[in-house]
Amino acid sequence: MKHPIKEILDKRKHGINSGIASYCTANNIVIETILEYYLNTNDYVLIECTANQVNQFGGYTGMTPADFRDYVFDIADKIKFPKDKIILGADHFGPLAWADENESEAMENAKELVRLAVLAGYTKIHLDTSMFLASDDTSKKLSDETIARRGVELYKTCEESFIERSKEFPDSIHPVYVIGSEVPIPGGEYEEKATLEVTNPTDFENTINTYDKIFKENGFEDAWSNIIAVVVQPGVEFSNEDIHDYNRNDSKELCKKLKEYPHLVFEGHSTDFQFREKLKEMVEDGIAILKVGPAVTYALREGLFSLSLMEKELIKDENEKANFIEVLEKIMLDNPKDWEKYYQGNKLEQQLQRKYSFSDRCRYYMSKKDMHQCINKLFKNIDSNNLPLGMIKQYCPNTYLKIRSKQIEKNAKNVVKSNIYEVINDYYYAIEK
Repeated sequence: MKHPIKEILDKRKHGINSGIASYCTANNIVIETILEYYLNTNDYVLIECTANQVNQFGGYTGMTPADFRDYVFDIADKIKFPKDKIILGADHFGPLAWADENESEAMENAKELVRLAVLAGYTKIHLDTSMFLASDDTSKKLSDETIARRGVELYKTCEESFIERSKEFPDSIHPVYVIGSEVPIPGGEYEEKATLEVTNPTDFENTINTYDKIFKENGFEDAWSNIIAVVVQPGVEFSNEDIHDYNRNDSKELCKKLKEYPHLVFEGHSTDFQFREKLKEMVEDGIAILKVGPAVTYALREGLFSLSLMEKELIKDENEKANFIEVLEKIMLDNPKDWEKYYQGNKLEQQLQRKYSFSDRCRYYMSKKDMHQCINKLFKNIDSNNLPLGMIKQYCPNTYLKIRSKQIEKNAKNVVKSNIYEVINDYYYAIEK
């Protein structure tokens, strides 16, 4: 069977501006909402996890690649979404989580990570070797040769692992791969940037040529039949308060160079918070794989905040309130390691960033047991009261319209899901054939 992403991207050769959205998230409510949205289509849905979220040691979610697969499939079963329509993706899989170790140790961990992903049935693998490791000389740029050599090592492990998987599951779909060295930081930038430098077409071509050389040196002459995309910087990024909108004029030469490689597309990372028209322009220009993550969890947080504000009016007994906003703040303050290096400024500025930053570092805390209990209590409190439609209009005007028009039922979870739907809808608009 041909890989579904290859089928989607093959349409581009016939002049159809086809693409796919890549939803990189481990949040159960978000994943459920994405799958519900795609229930109304006949399309494949691509769900990815990062090496920080999921790895052989558990990542920050506590899940291995097989655990994450089962987690997504359990959600799919709950809403009767066909599992054969789910493409599992591995984002930034490489030595990312072990960058503070020497090359030998970091790469061994990276090999084990990609091996477990392929064995678990992941069929889209982003081989990310763009980061410095502890044994690298940080006084000079990491060379294309080093990045490609490490990438090919991981590719070799993946291919060997697929042979192993095929013995047990003969109908397994062969993985496709994404490479590239112009990889934005997962989850957004640390600091605001006045301008972004679009990948130089020559650098893109050097990446292709270097990988080609090392593939051939290692006997992988047919590797390009399995590689679908290259990650580049097309001029889109976000940070705490800044969003760089896509400007197709800035990336014109880069996208022109891509046309010389009709078997490839670009994968755009950090496309979160772009206007839907900009997302569609990106797909038209060859940035056909649109990665999104913080934007959907930001929408989740927005919806939960709105419910929490409504709860404050509906529930008068302080002991009965879930107080989601306050609980989230306390948990983040008690465990600062996942936000403190991202959020700068005085106490007030940091407090506002913990709530409203586009980097949405609070997503790292949503999987904690206390947060699950708090969210469930919030939903129960809202649903056990007669939530006035006028209050929904005040806090969630778009959701109010959907309830008024009988598109959704009036309940707490739908208020949150409706917010997430808006983000998904923008991406579906961009990739719709």
